[in-house]
Amino acid sequence: MRVFVAGLITETNTFAPWPTGLQGFSQEGPFHGDVTTRGRDSEMGVLAAAWKELCREKGFEFVESLFAIAQPSGRAVQSVYENFRNEILNDLKVKGPFDVVLLFLHGAMVSQDCDDCEGDILARVREIVGPKVAVGAELDPHCHLTPLMVEKADAIILMKEYPHIDYMERGKELFDICTGMADRKLKPVSYLFDCRMVGFYPTTTEPMRSLVDKCSAAEKRPGVLSVSIGHGFPWGDTPETGTKVLVVTDGNASLAQSLATEIGHDIYANREALLPKFPNIEGALGAARETNGCAVLADTADNAGGGAPSDNVSLLRAMIEYKVEDAVFGCIWDPIAVRTCAEAGVGATLPLRIGGKCGPASGDPIDVTATVKAFRADHDQQGLGPARSPMGDSVWIEIEGIDVVLMSTRTQTFAPDAFTGLGIDLKGKRIIALKSSWHFQALFGPIAGRIVPVATPGAIQMDFAAIDYRKKRDQDFFPRVKNPLGL
Repeated sequence: MRVFVAGLITETNTFAPWPTGLQGFSQEGPFHGDVTTRGRDSEMGVLAAAWKELCREKGFEFVESLFAIAQPSGRAVQSVYENFRNEILNDLKVKGPFDVVLLFLHGAMVSQDCDDCEGDILARVREIVGPKVAVGAELDPHCHLTPLMVEKADAIILMKEYPHIDYMERGKELFDICTGMADRKLKPVSYLFDCRMVGFYPTTTEPMRSLVDKCSAAEKRPGVLSVSIGHGFPWGDTPETGTKVLVVTDGNASLAQSLATEIGHDIYANREALLPKFPNIEGALGAARETNGCAVLADTADNAGGGAPSDNVSLLRAMIEYKVEDAVFGCIWDPIAVRTCAEAGVGATLPLRIGGKCGPASGDPIDVTATVKAFRADHDQQGLGPARSPMGDSVWIEIEGIDVVLMSTRTQTFAPDAFTGLGIDLKGKRIIALKSSWHFQALFGPIAGRIVPVATPGAIQMDFAAIDYRKKRDQDFFPRVKNPLGL
């Protein structure tokens, strides 16, 4: 059996002010058939290496093509998207034929001329390989599940967890389903249920925790291959934006439909409880003062992982004004300030303007007197699973007793070593404030006395009813409409 693998990943915030171009895809790769060697520490490389090992164990031939990833931002430049897509398609033609095609995609990639890049890729792959080859894709749950994707793929598997700590397990499930189909042991069929909701659903808290557990339990039923909740990506304006349920069964279309409808109705019944309710900055700082131990505050609206600039300093400004002590803040994307501090050198004290550089969502900058405590070229942090996340040249500065990390590669804050890797000791800190919406929970949770997601200013607002959708097909969705399904 011959197995072809490739990946093209970015999450498009269609409201972001700048496009995702070749430079965005150059911060980590791209990898032209060598992600399992040259990119083995990346999330893409870790998953591709796992597929390679599974092929080796079973005696299958493994062929890798392009793997490329960019931090979430605005629409992908059309020529960049098409060049990457065409590289995958050309490899598929030239190096074929294949029995299985496995794709690691996001599911919310939007280019300048295409609202459904993953559907476009899957349709073109299907055209090349024909109807009998097993085609599968692993997607992020923050995706726009489209009928075209479901029609052209034999199996689509979504990560169940947010934080996405389970992408390796889901990748193995996809491998097993698709190779089972190629062996003619399985006949996957799918059904997609539209919940007619838009929202934000961390899986570490209720009621989402129980809903995900119900999906896992349902997969133990005879004939059920996979149950996925597509959270949707609210800040991507496409015809199919919204929350959906996808069920894959072994040849049983009626079971797929009934189970997807059952899970979808359960999600819908919890729609009010699923709405995020975060305190404002003042309330969050008050909660931190009352916390025994360390309070971890999440700057949710300026998360690079959702396409925000990661240079809004409103929360930092408030921390300075409130004269908080034993605190750390990071990580702010400000390459100009990083370079200024690097030039000044460790130990220097200098006037510095931080943040507020990219547009209205960035807010106003803050002018401070900063002391440079440490500099590290090509800094990185632990990412999701065993992968590393690059941060570029980074500095630790001290501002009125608050330790602050500035970075030159835009990313969200995943792990404590974003701070400790620069020499910051987190022991004894009363407040760790960081730029992330929820992925930070996986690695900061164990050291937190309390976790407080904060309703900060920025590009990723949680008032879903007010999002200015222009392309979304269904405008009657919850929470804009109280009961769109009429249940």
